[in-house]
Amino acid sequence: MAPSPSPPPPASGAQYAHQFLNTALSQRGPSALPYAEDVKWLIRNHLVALADAFPSLHPKAALFTHNDGRAAHLLQADGTVPIHHAGATYNLPAVIWLPETYPRSPPLVFLSPTRDMLIKPHHPLVDRSGLVANAPYLRSWVFPSSNLLDLVRSLSHLFGLDPPLFTRSVAAPSPTPPPAHPAPPPAAAASPAMRPEAVYAPVPRPYRFPASPQLAARQPPTEDPAEVFKRNAISKLVDTAYADAAALRTAREAEVDSLFAVQAELRGRGEAVNDGVRRITEEKETLERRLQDVVMATDVIEAWVAENRKGAADGTTEVEGAIQPADVLSRQMLECTATDLALEDTIYALDKAVQEGSVPFDGYLRSVRALAREQFFQRVLCTKVNNAQQQAQVARMAARAPQYAS
Repeated sequence: MAPSPSPPPPASGAQYAHQFLNTALSQRGPSALPYAEDVKWLIRNHLVALADAFPSLHPKAALFTHNDGRAAHLLQADGTVPIHHAGATYNLPAVIWLPETYPRSPPLVFLSPTRDMLIKPHHPLVDRSGLVANAPYLRSWVFPSSNLLDLVRSLSHLFGLDPPLFTRSVAAPSPTPPPAHPAPPPAAAASPAMRPEAVYAPVPRPYRFPASPQLAARQPPTEDPAEVFKRNAISKLVDTAYADAAALRTAREAEVDSLFAVQAELRGRGEAVNDGVRRITEEKETLERRLQDVVMATDVIEAWVAENRKGAADGTTEVEGAIQPADVLSRQMLECTATDLALEDTIYALDKAVQEGSVPFDGYLRSVRALAREQFFQRVLCTKVNNAQQQAQVARMAARAPQYAS
């Protein structure tokens, strides 16, 4: 790690992010970035907010190679993440890649140590390749509320508690203490092993964590146990909060799924109720039309009864003319039915007469044969008239259909 250097170049910050992202995300065709159109505006807002809060992170577009060998041009935020540790400010070099499915899936965060930096072994958040894989904010990433600004703030806080990078100290020559006895005169020269350059040797110094140019000349100060306890408590509270948020998210997702299922069932029932109401309304309209027809027919019958009752009281109405057929077919059907019944009664009377011996048997057979022939023709005529009446009724109903529709 290195202390925070000079301020960012003039082209960085929110203004540069605005200009670059407006150009990059508006491209179409083969050079277009592989992000969904409905989230490009959200991606732009995330990167602009990040560049505004952390000017040391600059949005760029570069070629990213996936683990399966696929290559794609993706957006990244390249630069340094500032952290505060042991009263000093350090900048961690990092790259934040935005995959094709961002922001529905979390970004990829890599630390890119320089030549004089090493990744701390067995760090809880960073693996040996520099990938930040176990950060709580990345594990609990939720679309669309999660964003890059909160992610970098969370990483800055966690890395300040336990920095993942440290610098190696530069080995320097360490002179040995001067000899207790004076050196011999030049005439008595020492052997090659006693020459001055032979007593200097580079003594390797162990790595120290954390290290910086300002702190390399002194031993790290002893930390206050209260501060250590405070940092550990804060880290534990943060981890607990993220774990509780992840559990709450899972429970709420299950609750939302159940509510969606109830909503779908209610929609199906609503459609069934609407269909039933529609059928009932149609049936009500049909019954109202039939009721109107019955009322009209009732008025006609009541008027006829009133008229004929007045004639019967005066004695001017004839019995045979009291009931008149409605049309020619009805009259013909009345005559055929009366003839058929009369022939039936005549044949019955002949049967009684032949049983009593009043009519000779041969005369009975001739009369029955003639009457049966006439009855057959009358019944055939009744059948034809009935068919004609049914056809006429169908024609009248078809003629009424437009009136009902209107």
